[in-house]
Amino acid sequence: MSAGPPIASDDAIRRILSTVRTIAMVGASPNPARPSYGVLEYLLRRGYRVFPINPGQAGKPIFDTTFRATLADVPEPIDMVDVFRASDALPGIVEEMLQLHPVPKVLWTQLGVVHAEAAARASDAGIEVVMDRCPKIEIPRLGVAPR
Repeated sequence: MSAGPPIASDDAIRRILSTVRTIAMVGASPNPARPSYGVLEYLLRRGYRVFPINPGQAGKPIFDTTFRATLADVPEPIDMVDVFRASDALPGIVEEMLQLHPVPKVLWTQLGVVHAEAAARASDAGIEVVMDRCPKIEIPRLGVAPR
């Protein structure tokens, strides 16, 4: 039996959301009906630099940014990887994160996206992990100021 998701404290979540600047959103969608679309728009409005990652949309514009195919295609260091993919995709995403230089500081997974082994792998590599949370919910709940 695997352990549940790591539990990040409110203080840790507030610190993360107050200090990260660059976010790669894996699984971002151009469809306004998808949750990732609304979260992408919200984070951009809050002043974060967000790079949507979706290989099927690579090169296409969305809001004031452009879809990228992979994390490696982001043209600057990534502070946080926000995942809107099925839980079973997390091990591969963590491995992709570990190939970046510098390695992103935070792995954040959206509501319902949980994979204990991937979280452990990321944590063992020095990546802070927040699972099963949404920044669009946590920012107003914790009173995080806009960028």
